[in-house]
Amino acid sequence: MIFAAIADVHGNYAALEAVLADIEKLGITDIVNLGDCFSGPLEAGKTARLLIDRGIPTVRGNHDRALIEEQPDEMGSWEKTIYPQLSPADLEWLKALPFDMVFKDVAYCCHGSPAGDLDYWLERILPEGVLHLRARAEIEALARSIDQPIMLCGHTHLARTVQLSDGRLIVNPGSVGCPGWKDDEPVYHQVDVGHGLAAYAVLEDTAHGFQVTHRNIRYDVAPMAALARENGMDRVGNAIESGWLD
Repeated sequence: MIFAAIADVHGNYAALEAVLADIEKLGITDIVNLGDCFSGPLEAGKTARLLIDRGIPTVRGNHDRALIEEQPDEMGSWEKTIYPQLSPADLEWLKALPFDMVFKDVAYCCHGSPAGDLDYWLERILPEGVLHLRARAEIEALARSIDQPIMLCGHTHLARTVQLSDGRLIVNPGSVGCPGWKDDEPVYHQVDVGHGLAAYAVLEDTAHGFQVTHRNIRYDVAPMAALARENGMDRVGNAIESGWLD
């Protein structure tokens, strides 16, 4: 068994197109999407056509939830920018997405953590605003009720694989389309992935159990970076180009 996991596309149509082409080149037909599909200063409508029309199984991220729970005039900048690009059918698709799911009977999937779509399952925020790997006991506490050998999450945009004491794996495939972001809560913190490549993960069941390959795919970043800047998000444009907000 082999499948691909993608997450945090954030409307970057060009990055998603490159990742899907790479997955096809590898001969992989099964894909799971961990949410935050459209929000950001980019191409939500075109991204919706790639994700929805292909029928890729998807869980709902926090930004997906904002698009269906908040009124347009109350949305944050990442939603207001692209909300007009989405059709009523696109919004209905978002409404139907589950908080979590089990993929192919082997992988538990959520966006943040089993406790919430805003949680960082594998990292904690240090007082100085840096995301640091959580203690294993804290990570495992959220996995106690999960039976699957693989657990998948997104949200932080940081590609990471963590092995639990029982041998199971939790995998964050990284971000397809947004390699840098910031938040002011609970303290100011930001993530700089450090490269502008589109990230995803391949999971393969072997004689020794599941193995994980993190893949980073080059694509033409210039149009997406320019679009972010045209929409008033210069730092997002910087991150798309280089993986650094500044």
